[in-house]
Amino acid sequence: MAESAYSFSLTTFSPSGKLVQIEHALNAVNQGSTALGIKAKDGVVIATEKKLPSILVDSESVKKIVQITPEVGVIYSGMGPDSRILVRKARKAAQMYFMTYNERIPVAQLVREVATVMQEFTQSGGVRPFGVSLLIAGYDSHGPQLYQADPSGTYFAWKASAIGKNMTDAKEFLEKRYNEEMELEDAIHAALLTLKEGYEGKMDQTNIEVGIVGKDHAFRSLTPSEVKDYLEEVQ
Repeated sequence: MAESAYSFSLTTFSPSGKLVQIEHALNAVNQGSTALGIKAKDGVVIATEKKLPSILVDSESVKKIVQITPEVGVIYSGMGPDSRILVRKARKAAQMYFMTYNERIPVAQLVREVATVMQEFTQSGGVRPFGVSLLIAGYDSHGPQLYQADPSGTYFAWKASAIGKNMTDAKEFLEKRYNEEMELEDAIHAALLTLKEGYEGKMDQTNIEVGIVGKDHAFRSLTPSEVKDYLEEVQ
């Protein structure tokens, strides 16, 4: 029987051992805006394109970088509404950990909680996989950390990674530019240069979002004026 005969069932493996709906979910991710993350020796930067569907949309109402805890932030590529569910569950898990142990949840444990939710949606009837991949940046007692979580529930720690429609070219660009001794400022420049490589049109502070976390363990999104200054430096 052809692979397509199994494409409508989430919980049935095809003869080749694939869950075809997960592959379709990855296709949804690959149609999303390019997003990337770079781990420096003193912090992590995540950045993404923010293209609006119309010039009539209020850009202030569109946020692609979201804070989960004071030291952890997340960026997505794929279906935005799906990411909101995962962000809500991540915040709830982080708050439950804090109420239980009176300390912030380690980044790796928070990622595992989110990836577990994503995996559960590949194994249950009546649901579909999340059509989104996440890049999660944080700083805890183990230092700066960058993770990627995919619709299958798979997650890995990365030195630098990219998701979205131009992820292949972006990863190749990052492989050439990445250096383990890179500092946060250099990582921000590298992230913007990588986005610029595959960006269609003029890149400015209105269509790019950048989030950083450094040694102060405080995750924050850069203001448009800060993004503008960095863009001028990489011109």
